[in-house]
Amino acid sequence: MRSPTNALLVAMAISDMLTGVFPVPIFMHFFGTERFWEYVPYEWCLAYKYLSELIPTIFHTASIWLTMALAVQRYIYVCHAFKARTWCTTENVLRGTVLIYVLAFLSQLCRFLEDYPLAVELDSLVTPNATVVGCVMVFHAWAEASKTLYYNLYFWFRVIFIHLVPCISLVVMNALLIYAMRVAQRRRMMLLRQNKKSESKKLKDSNCTTLMLVAVVGLFLLVEFPLGILLIIMIISNTFDIDILEQPTFQTLSLFSNFFILLSYPLNFFIYCGMSKQFRETFKRLFTGSGLPMEREYSQYMTLPTENGKTAVTGDETAL
Repeated sequence: MRSPTNALLVAMAISDMLTGVFPVPIFMHFFGTERFWEYVPYEWCLAYKYLSELIPTIFHTASIWLTMALAVQRYIYVCHAFKARTWCTTENVLRGTVLIYVLAFLSQLCRFLEDYPLAVELDSLVTPNATVVGCVMVFHAWAEASKTLYYNLYFWFRVIFIHLVPCISLVVMNALLIYAMRVAQRRRMMLLRQNKKSESKKLKDSNCTTLMLVAVVGLFLLVEFPLGILLIIMIISNTFDIDILEQPTFQTLSLFSNFFILLSYPLNFFIYCGMSKQFRETFKRLFTGSGLPMEREYSQYMTLPTENGKTAVTGDETAL
């Protein structure tokens, strides 16, 4: 099933998986036991910050930008099929994926460098008359000198370029794809009336692929928009010292928002299974041990409509 689109879907799946996997050691060590009642030990300070916050944010950022790349690629396939032959190749997808991961890391680089842990002796919250060695995160001089400006720049960058711009772009792309699907459906009906069944089937296959990716993007938007709104509320509250939401309410909404984002990751798998016959059959063969059919059930190429009514063959994924 190797194709440019499937390569992006794999990269998204890896990003989603690692977003949820990296915090697991922290969750198991602290929240899977009674340790969450006590201060975080000094030796766990950096691990706690990196594994539960910074590294998951990197992979979540990569997942967002990969989803946008998927929508852009599909738009090119459907609306500019001739250009897709040279633009949307597997090699270009792999280069773009690497670039997205590098940019996602750079977007969080300042957070790795902004502070450092300082060991402090604290009265235990669990054991009376006992002390523990905890830590406080101390800002480096460059961050301390302009803390408000620094956090405003960081969070506004995150809201605009990691949430708002991708989400708005995806809404526009989805609308364009849905419109293109409707146009293709009318053209398919015309081809059927002209008894051109082969071309009609190719249009149907293209529409099925597009519909599956629209569903994936739609699910993404459903869970990402609330997080972006919460971040905007947080920035406005901190910048202008306005209490828009009570802190317990904000924390509860953040927890539920992150929970639904994590919950959406495995749902993509069921979208593939429910909407892609090829995915179901290939997935089944992984466990039954049966080989590929002698004649390929799905062509490696598919024909897509272009804006001038002609067709172009592109090497994307197969019929769904």
